[in-house]
Amino acid sequence: MVEAFQANVARYPQEVALRSLGGAVTLTWREYGDRVRAIATGLAALGIGRGDTVALMMTNRPEFHLCDTAILHTGATPFSVYNTNPVDLLAYQFGNAGNRIVICERQFAPQVLAAVEQAAAQGGTVEHVICVDEAPEGCVSLSDIEATDNEDFDFEKAWRAVDPEDLLTIVYTSGTTGPPKGVELTHTNFLENARVVEEFGGGGTADKVVSYLPDAHAANRWFAHYLSLLTGAQITTSPDLKQVAAALTEVHPSVFLGVPRVWVKVKAALEERFAAEPSALKRRLIDWAIGAGRARARANSDGRTQSPFETLQFRLADRLVLNTIRAQLGMDRIRIAITGAAPIPKDTHEFFLGLGLPLCEGYGMTECTAGATVNRPDRIKIGTVGRALPGAEVRIAEDGEVLVRGKMVMRGYRNAPDKTAETVDAEGWLHTGDVGELDADGFLRIVDRKKELIINAAGKNMSPTNIENTVTECTPLAGTVVAIGEGRAYNTALICLDPDLAAAFAERHQLTDRSIAALARDPIVLKAVQEGIDAANAKLSRVEQIKKFVLLPDVWAPGSDNLTATGKLRRKPIAINYAATIDSLYG
Repeated sequence: MVEAFQANVARYPQEVALRSLGGAVTLTWREYGDRVRAIATGLAALGIGRGDTVALMMTNRPEFHLCDTAILHTGATPFSVYNTNPVDLLAYQFGNAGNRIVICERQFAPQVLAAVEQAAAQGGTVEHVICVDEAPEGCVSLSDIEATDNEDFDFEKAWRAVDPEDLLTIVYTSGTTGPPKGVELTHTNFLENARVVEEFGGGGTADKVVSYLPDAHAANRWFAHYLSLLTGAQITTSPDLKQVAAALTEVHPSVFLGVPRVWVKVKAALEERFAAEPSALKRRLIDWAIGAGRARARANSDGRTQSPFETLQFRLADRLVLNTIRAQLGMDRIRIAITGAAPIPKDTHEFFLGLGLPLCEGYGMTECTAGATVNRPDRIKIGTVGRALPGAEVRIAEDGEVLVRGKMVMRGYRNAPDKTAETVDAEGWLHTGDVGELDADGFLRIVDRKKELIINAAGKNMSPTNIENTVTECTPLAGTVVAIGEGRAYNTALICLDPDLAAAFAERHQLTDRSIAALARDPIVLKAVQEGIDAANAKLSRVEQIKKFVLLPDVWAPGSDNLTATGKLRRKPIAINYAATIDSLYG
């Protein structure tokens, strides 16, 4: 990856490589290369070199890319930690990784310094904390590091000595159960995983990417960091998830990764906007155009060729309506759109395909460098996560578990050979923990997590994720949905309101008390959610249906007791934290 970076610096010196949202910071590939050299030289002066590790804790900003890439050029391994991590977890990760340096923002310095102190008491090795902005007491500034002379450091020799089997990064898993494990990924792991890029038309400096998800997330590193190092794509950093809509309309990216919740919220906001259109004629035209788009998406999914009339109808719909909607969203130039990290509701997926967006659902896990399967733009099969990536083997074990093998499978868990052996067997098969099915065309469908299937009192097996997705797609106000039913006679649900969509709903209905706690008990809100539950139940089998639900007066933040940093449900803590509420649903 360092060789790929240096090739970009030489090939595209005047092209913009990195920029911040709004363009206050803009760096060409030449400037990117110069700063990487300066930072690497300064880090080497602190003793960082081959085999070392360096932790990064930042929001999405150009300095992340500068520092991560510079660390690689010293021969060391950078890794990111979530900004929401508490001190205890940071101390654990610093101890596990054995890093000698942490690079962070000033706002995170207090918790980093506390974690360094705690880790030191347990034998930790952190010697320096570097701040990319201002340096409080106990820290050194990145500008001082960049200005450090080090005549003994041979930059060229250092980066040329990096081997494909060296560690590219360590990614700490979400940790739905127990402490997170450090997944060790090599340069080869990513390069093998990235072979799929050629099937999407390759890449280059004309590509634009928005980095807005945490860089501790393997998928964001893949799409919004490593892809740029490999192809020369331009990155715009957006430090706040709430700014992603503004980032889209400013950048008009060609490559975009969205987790399902992003797509669900955009769909809900669009549908609300369409419903508020004062012209009945325009509302009918929008409905017709999206309907024509959905019909095309379903035909593509089924492998059917549309009639000449249907094809003409879609082209007309695209010219009159759909292209305008995509342009207003900032998605009119997208050629690669990916959704992953969790299942996307089928109706949401079909909606965006209906807008003419080539939204490809993929599947993978950190342990296989983020990707194992993906739909390709020429055949997007709704309800599946696509076919195997180049070089990946995918098969279903006798108990239904999805197994993956290939050069993209991790080197192992950091300092945990026993855990590695439990996850990757002697034949190299990665045991994903997911239950899935392969169809005759090789498309994979994920049923659910192996350990999360609901088995009710009658012994019926159900997928909570399927139930939760169905409720989510029918209930725009629902932010987080948890299906309950293990060992019970019927299913119930805990629902957290989506703060943004709930606020818009409250504004539209002129509700006086707009706090989440008040909205969770407001009769108008409860009625709207009940209507969504009823619509979801109409799509679910009788045994899967939600008989009762409760709106919680809480908002669960990623990295909290109830959600992992990547937004996955922590089902066991939820069951404990809301035991009394759950019991009341079965009273």
